[in-house]
Amino acid sequence: MSTQTRRRLTDAPFLAAATGGEPSRRPVWFMRQAGRSLPEYRELRKGIGMLESCFDPELVCEITMQPIRRHGVDAAILFSDIVVPLKAAGIDLDIVPGVGPVIASPVRTVADVKALPRLRPEEVGAVTDGVRLLTEALGDTPLIGFAGAPFTLASYLVEGGPSKNHERTKAMMYADPQTWHALLGALTDITIAFLQAQLAAGVDAVQLFDSWAGALSLADYRDFVLPHSERVFAEIADAGVPRIHFGVGTGELLGAMGEAGADVVGVDWRVPLTDAVRRVGPGKALQGNLDPAVLFAGTAAVETEARRIAAEADEAITLGAAGHIFNLGHGVLPDTDPGVLTALVQLIHEL
Repeated sequence: MSTQTRRRLTDAPFLAAATGGEPSRRPVWFMRQAGRSLPEYRELRKGIGMLESCFDPELVCEITMQPIRRHGVDAAILFSDIVVPLKAAGIDLDIVPGVGPVIASPVRTVADVKALPRLRPEEVGAVTDGVRLLTEALGDTPLIGFAGAPFTLASYLVEGGPSKNHERTKAMMYADPQTWHALLGALTDITIAFLQAQLAAGVDAVQLFDSWAGALSLADYRDFVLPHSERVFAEIADAGVPRIHFGVGTGELLGAMGEAGADVVGVDWRVPLTDAVRRVGPGKALQGNLDPAVLFAGTAAVETEARRIAAEADEAITLGAAGHIFNLGHGVLPDTDPGVLTALVQLIHEL
């Protein structure tokens, strides 16, 4: 497949902070900044399924652009879903409103793992077409591509959908580690192919979401997950773009997640950035970490918490962090007032 020449965004604050440079202002973007919190998104998506939206390049472009226009954030993140490459490869799944991804035939056996398809770049052509539209539309705003990490994808496939306890997933890990590693190996291949396709289309950074890794102990993460996440980051290193790693409830795993190879480690709201830098170690940028629920608490509370996090970020940089990108500690909640986010962006840019 052809490779698009990546834009030169030498003055972008987001990229400067991610790579140890001196940003002209404190950069900010929000996970799930495009989506249900925006009335224009809800209007656009009327009668259109989630996966259908993810495979429509014009919709992908428009939805990704909405928070750029409204909030003035310092980076866009591609509108997609972590199960998109699985769907594109031919796995029978759907995103059920109010539930999440549901897998028609869960992966439970060696035969199931062997039957998993591989992802060909042309199968995500709609996604890469969306990326190309965005690189033209975004001007000097960077575009973040993303993928789900192998463990989180495996959890959906093994459980058959979202799970609170991940019991079937952990049962496979403990009882049949050979099959487990074969499964994660196959999913690592899919994740790499998906990210490489986005990179070839011109994204300026990538984020690997390991949404459910916080369900694991540190020992289990190191044994059953880390080698596969390391391979993802190693295989995309030559692209020369910032690589971000994020998970929820991963405070005890931050050091190991930092070892996986990312340049930026996302931190949820449970761990202060001054603690996070000690766990991650020097030389990597941090991203985060306002609790999304604070956005419902009123202007004074939002400002107090934002200033606290900015101060902690500055201290973390003195302790060895390469930089800081302001973000939430997880995604924007659906009922969030968009005006609160716009005001928060303005505040961060002033700090």
